[in-house]
Amino acid sequence: MSNEHKVEIRNYSIIYEAVNDIKLALEGLLQPDTVESALGVAEVRDTFKVPKLGVIAGCMIKEGKVMRNSLLRLVRDGEVVHEGKITSLKRFKDDVNEVLEGFECGIGIEGVKEYRNEDLIKVYELKEEKRKLEY
Repeated sequence: MSNEHKVEIRNYSIIYEAVNDIKLALEGLLQPDTVESALGVAEVRDTFKVPKLGVIAGCMIKEGKVMRNSLLRLVRDGEVVHEGKITSLKRFKDDVNEVLEGFECGIGIEGVKEYRNEDLIKVYELKEEKRKLEY
């Protein structure tokens, strides 16, 4: 009957093995938690108009690193002005994947046409973490 109804039967000689299997099965049903982790902060020093790309923010990386295609928040006077994604990241005239703390770069943000000096670009990423059952 178990084959007809596609039911799996397991035998255990030790009870905690059965408890562990049930716990792992229940954890597999839980939705993962989405956790935000900060990558870095860049400060806008100047703006540049680039053909095809639009306005680019000339920045200095103050903390951490900035990575291409990362999520970000544009903060002006302590208030979030825009949330979006980095569309272009350049160091001098070269496209780069990441820029580390202490270096200058050009950052293009999807949907932003205006930057002001001393705007902060806070870059972060979202990670999914498996949830655990506690008993």
